[in-house]
Amino acid sequence: MKYLIASFHIQCADNLAQIAKDLLADIAGEAGFESFEDTDQGLNGYVQETLIDQPTLDAGLQAFPIADVHITYTLSPAEDRDWNEQWEQQGFEPIHIASRIVVYDARSTQCPDIAPHEMPIAIEARQAFGTGTHETTRMVIGALIDAQPATKRVLDCGCGTGILSIAAALLGASSCIGYDIDEWSVDNTRHNAALNGVECLEALHGDIQVAEQITGTFDIVMANIHRNIILADMPRLVAKMAPGATLIVSGFYTTDIPLLCNRASKCGLTHAATHSEEPWACLVFRKETS
Repeated sequence: MKYLIASFHIQCADNLAQIAKDLLADIAGEAGFESFEDTDQGLNGYVQETLIDQPTLDAGLQAFPIADVHITYTLSPAEDRDWNEQWEQQGFEPIHIASRIVVYDARSTQCPDIAPHEMPIAIEARQAFGTGTHETTRMVIGALIDAQPATKRVLDCGCGTGILSIAAALLGASSCIGYDIDEWSVDNTRHNAALNGVECLEALHGDIQVAEQITGTFDIVMANIHRNIILADMPRLVAKMAPGATLIVSGFYTTDIPLLCNRASKCGLTHAATHSEEPWACLVFRKETS
C-alpha cells in the first residue's frame, strides 16, 4: 500500500510543545493518520494515500484549541519500502492469549513450550499487521474465543497476516473468508494458513465491496482496522451478518468507544462487551435474531 508523510511544523512556546503534539495527533487521527514520530520541528505523520481526509485535517488545524500554537504542514509520498523489515528480521517472542492460544514466530526453529490446553499458531509476518504482539490483536482473539466460533462462518475484514481467521479456523469455524486492500497481506494470509494446515480459509484482495459480493451471511464478523473505515463500513458489514451474529471491532482508542457504540446502535446492533488495554479498545456487538 502507498503512504503519504505529513511533515508538521509546530510553532509555540516550549511549555506548550508536548500538549500541542498530543492534540495534533488526535486531529490527524481523525483524518486517517495511523502513526507519528517526533521531529525537531514537530511531528511526522503517516497515512495511507487512499485514506487521508485532508479537509478534516485542515479544519481541525484551523480550529486548533490553543490560540498561541501555529501549525503548518507539507505532504509528500513516503518511501515505498517494507516498513516492517527490521522488526520482521528480529522476530517476536511467543504470545499467550486467554490461556487458549500461543502465537509464535514461524521462523523460530521450534514451537514454544505450551500447556495442554493451549493451541499453537505459527505466524510469519511479511509486510502485514497481526502477530498478537499488538493489544488490539490480542483483544480480538480473546473476544473471538468468547464468541465460540466452532461450526460458524467467519468474515475477517482487513486480514493482515491472517492471524484472526487462522485462530477462528483452529477453534473450529466451518469456513473463514478474509479480505485486505493490500496484496502483500492477502499473500501473507494464504502463506500462514498453509503453515498452520488451515484449509477452510479463503483470502481475497479488495475492500468492503469484495465482502458484498460473497454469497450468504456470516455468524462472526471481525474488523481490526482503522476507526474511520469501521464507521463507514458498518452498515454494509451488518448487512452481511446473519440474525444473531456477532461483530468484533478494534483498532481504535478507548476515547472512540462512544462514537463506535452510537454508530452500531443506529445500525441496529446491541452492545455486548467492551475490552480495553489502554489506550486501545475492542467492542463486541450482536445483531438481533429477528
